[in-house]
Amino acid sequence: MTAKLSKELADALDASGREELKVVHPTTNRLYVVVDDQVHRKAMEALRHQEDHDAIAEGIAQLEAGQGKPLHEVEAEMRAEFGYPPRA
Repeated sequence: MTAKLSKELADALDASGREELKVVHPTTNRLYVVVDDQVHRKAMEALRHQEDHDAIAEGIAQLEAGQGKPLHEVEAEMRAEFGYPPRA
């Protein structure tokens, strides 16, 4: 959904320049930050990249701690789960 800014918000956004614009929901008093779509996309991409990096680091730490499964066991479990015959 895309909502249109009110004149008051548009003026506040214009006046903010490159600074973030904080707005408060009148009913819930939740604070929101209005940012440019391109800035939001870059931030989300950076967040996903960091989450991927963290997940890989966690996996490596688990393997180094001996908590992993051998690949052939994982493959056998997946083949069984998805109805593929075992490898010969």
